[in-house]
Amino acid sequence: MATREERIQRVKRKALENDMNYSGCSQSVLGALQEEFGIGSPESFRAAAMLSGGIARQGETCGAIIGALSALGLLIGRQKIQDSDIYRNGMPPATQLRARFMTELQKQFGLEKEVTSTLCHHIQEMIYGRPFDFNKQADYDAFLVAGGHTEAGCPKVCAVAAQVAAEKILGLQS
Repeated sequence: MATREERIQRVKRKALENDMNYSGCSQSVLGALQEEFGIGSPESFRAAAMLSGGIARQGETCGAIIGALSALGLLIGRQKIQDSDIYRNGMPPATQLRARFMTELQKQFGLEKEVTSTLCHHIQEMIYGRPFDFNKQADYDAFLVAGGHTEAGCPKVCAVAAQVAAEKILGLQS
């Protein structure tokens, strides 16, 4: 049986490889977590398809953190809208996961400035020095030239999101 750290590293690597090989940060993270923890369904994975690149490639909320929070929701989220207590009780772990994601981005990318937002454009600016509009071919090409789909780019953001989600999930299961 794999140790806690082995599981975290496995899901981290899988999310990185998913994004490098197939793109789609939200599904890259969610898929790695679904596989490792046996959660969700093909439908929940499919629902994350349009959330990458900052929601439909608009630079808004980072798809990697959306995938991580979606996995957390599959485990501790409410099943019926009437389950208000479950909804409220899920917010502290989600908030903790988000905060840890930002801290780990700063640490693992060696960023001097504190990461204060989960906006895709903000994260791009921190990593690459500028945001990109993925809906413009010239910007997307510039993103690729900047290393956007390498181990040092957005796939690493996916790895960080998967790592912190796996840590949170394993902590809740203890």
